[in-house]
Amino acid sequence: MQDDSSIEQPERPEIARPSDRDVHWYALWTRSRHEQVVREQLEQKQVETFLPTVTRWSRWKDRKKKIDWPLFPGYCFARFNPRERLPILKCTGVVNIISFEGEPAPIPEHEIDGIRALIESELAYDPCPMIREGMMVEVVHGPLKGVIGRLIRKGAHARLVLSVDLIGQAVSVEVDAADVRAY
Repeated sequence: MQDDSSIEQPERPEIARPSDRDVHWYALWTRSRHEQVVREQLEQKQVETFLPTVTRWSRWKDRKKKIDWPLFPGYCFARFNPRERLPILKCTGVVNIISFEGEPAPIPEHEIDGIRALIESELAYDPCPMIREGMMVEVVHGPLKGVIGRLIRKGAHARLVLSVDLIGQAVSVEVDAADVRAY
């Protein structure tokens, strides 16, 4: 009788599985006013999404109502493996995935985390144009501790600009200049 441990077993080919390092955040360019439709479809497909919103008053002839509007109109964010992008592109309202040289361009995790921390805080924020000048800073105190952004001055107040560079969009929030340090 032979010992089974001495018999060579043929090697099994490894099955290619997407790893966490293959999954990144991407910006999806959407048709006008289709951001929430895109988010809902992606969620039905079990794709992680992020659609930051800002609450604004909307006025009709007979009433006023608070409405959540996309913070970055025309964009929705999704976390997926770029090799599996076809189901993303097939969603109604998706125009394209923001790409560089034909390949989907990933968004750094800290940019999404910073916007998410701001949205979940009680701080007042407004969308603002992307600003190139200024210093990169990290918040060291308060509800945005750990968030990285660009410090700018607006009148007598310091403001932190959190950006998604890939889509040229940003949001600003008033901060105490003593709560930030150079990044």
